[in-house]
Amino acid sequence: MSDPAHSARALAVLLLVVFINLVGFGVVIPLLPFYAKAMNAAPWQVTTMFAAYSLGQFFGEPFWGRLSDRIGRRPVLIATILANTLAYVALAFAPNIWIAMAIRLVGGFGSGNISTIQGYMADVTPPEKRASRLGLLGSAFGAGFVLGPFIGGVLAHPAAGKLGFQIPLFFAAGMAGLAAIGIFLFVVESRAPSAPGAPQPGRREALAAAAAHPVLSRVLLVTLVSTGAFAGMESIFGLWTNARFGWGPQQVGFCFAVIGVIASLGQGLLTGQLARRFGEGRVLTTGLSIIACSLFITPFAPHPALAIVAVGCTAFGQSLVFPCVAALISRASPPDRQGQMLGLNMAAGSLARIGGPLLAGPLFGLAAGGPYWFGSALMIPAVGLALVIVHRTKAAA
Repeated sequence: MSDPAHSARALAVLLLVVFINLVGFGVVIPLLPFYAKAMNAAPWQVTTMFAAYSLGQFFGEPFWGRLSDRIGRRPVLIATILANTLAYVALAFAPNIWIAMAIRLVGGFGSGNISTIQGYMADVTPPEKRASRLGLLGSAFGAGFVLGPFIGGVLAHPAAGKLGFQIPLFFAAGMAGLAAIGIFLFVVESRAPSAPGAPQPGRREALAAAAAHPVLSRVLLVTLVSTGAFAGMESIFGLWTNARFGWGPQQVGFCFAVIGVIASLGQGLLTGQLARRFGEGRVLTTGLSIIACSLFITPFAPHPALAIVAVGCTAFGQSLVFPCVAALISRASPPDRQGQMLGLNMAAGSLARIGGPLLAGPLFGLAAGGPYWFGSALMIPAVGLALVIVHRTKAAA
């Protein structure tokens, strides 16, 4: 896709589709803790619902990323978003928490398409503009989280029990289905399929190659550590605010909307400019440092407004981290391996989103601020790894 105007149109359509899909995703995430509690789930079962989805993504992201390198991005995007649609519908009719966990597991595998979307962006973007363009992708994600949680809070009716969450889930399914139609009708393929029988390294070979690379290996570790900290906070946030401030789905949805605004503005307006001026490695280090500080102070917030500010700072730090990580990987990977390497990165994030929530549940049982302080401590080695990435990228330049 060499025509700049053609590339710009394709990117605009893809960003709109991502936004529509993330509106549906954003509807569901803030409601999950309350949906699980409506099934009489214990705190560890609530966080396990988050972990189950991430476990599915752990296996799905590398699979879909590698497949998109072979057959093209477009068919993979259509298949995964349709899988998302079916998962929302199935979740609306889950009879108990165990079936809900199984649906989340299968849904996570079927919807592991973030690396494919990143691969599409990298296909049509020159290297020097990738942090900025990937920042726009993150902005579309954040914008979806602005509208989605608000809609989820309005549509949810906790007093009706589990049935009170079916309308938001149907709405999420409808948005995902609309996104799939948008991909089918308007998004063109960004790369030619590989020749039949063309050799492509498997997951073990790709992991070995990434582990031996001076930048990729450290970027994957940064993703593992930082995402684990953020996912632990995210999974326990509804329970923590309910215990601390008496919040329900509406308040949690509003807070997630604020987080989405901050993340969207950070990634869409700031991250690309900062990366071009200071380099992805330095911006990555700054984002990780902000996350460390904000996670540490959040449990001390004496008022809901201050808690929103603290969590907003965490979201801003994450908005600096996400596009810089993807840009560093795309720079360090050959064109025919970008989908696979981005898939490995998303698998590392999925693994973290398994461990983070699973640790957050018991830590929350020990101390309400436990998941936040543990996440802050995890950021210390992540900042150290980012500093090494700065040095390595300088040496490679």
